[in-house]
Amino acid sequence: MALRRILKFPDPELKQLAQPVQNIDGQLQQLVSDLVETMYAAPGLGLAATQVGSLERAVVLDVREAEPKLGLIKLINPVIVQAEGSIVWEEACLSVVDYTAEVRRAAHVLVKAWTPEEKEIEIDAEGLLAVALQHEIDHLDGKLFIDRISRLKRDLYRRRVRKWIRDGVPPESRKAAASI
Repeated sequence: MALRRILKFPDPELKQLAQPVQNIDGQLQQLVSDLVETMYAAPGLGLAATQVGSLERAVVLDVREAEPKLGLIKLINPVIVQAEGSIVWEEACLSVVDYTAEVRRAAHVLVKAWTPEEKEIEIDAEGLLAVALQHEIDHLDGKLFIDRISRLKRDLYRRRVRKWIRDGVPPESRKAAASI
C-alpha cells in the first residue's frame, strides 16, 4: 500500500469522468488498497479514485463513526439505481480544502456495485451513508460538492482559492477537514 497525493480544487483532473473497470486485477486491487490508506491518513470518510488522479470507477468509504455497524466499504463501478426523498447535509471534501456547505441530496439510495473480490452487491442506504455514496459517485462523474451549491457560494470559494494561490499558499498545502 502507498499513500497517494489527493488532488485539490481547482485541479482540472478532478473534472474528468472515470471509466468503468473492465477487469478486477492486481493493479486495481493495489489502487483500492492505496485509496484506503490515503483516506485514513487524510483523514476522511470516503475517497474516489479520481481524487488521486486515477480514472477508474472505484471508491472507498468508512462511516462507522456515525454508523458503527458498518465497516470499510470498497466499491468498483458503483451506480445509483434508485434515489428517493431529500436531505440537506453539511458536506466537506478532501479535495475542497477549508470549506463546508449544506448540500441537498437524495435521502435514500440503492447502489449496485462490485467488490474487489468480484462479488456483485447492493447497498440500501440512508443518512450519512447515502450522502457519502452520492458524494463519492459524484467524484467519479467529475463533480465536486461545490458544483451542487449556489453559484454565489461557489464563486466566493473560487475567489478565496485564487487569493491563496496569488498569496503563495496553494490549496495543496492547506489541510482539509475530515471529509467525505
